Amino acid sequence: MLHHAGLIFGATLVTGAGGNLLFGALGLLFSIPLLRRLYTRFDTWKAPAIALAILAAMFSLSAFVIGPAISGDAVGDTPPPADTPDHSEHSGH
Repeated sequence: MLHHAGLIFGATLVTGAGGNLLFGALGLLFSIPLLRRLYTRFDTWKAPAIALAILAAMFSLSAFVIGPAISGDAVGDTPPPADTPDHSEHSGH
């Protein structure tokens, strides 16, 4: 059973807030070469700052709006609990 722990841990890591933080950090890390090229090309900090703001906005839109909308994890989407029959009403037990 221990060999399944890696799959379970991996699945819990990439879902929820942990996954959002992980992929947000990876997105920032992988955008560093682009940000450096923008700074070199325009010779100002404004171009990389604008690009970073766009990255943050698109990631937030994806993580907090589109993701919950397509997965059905929106707040208030939980169905009401099912009514359990009262065992005193059953006969023949």
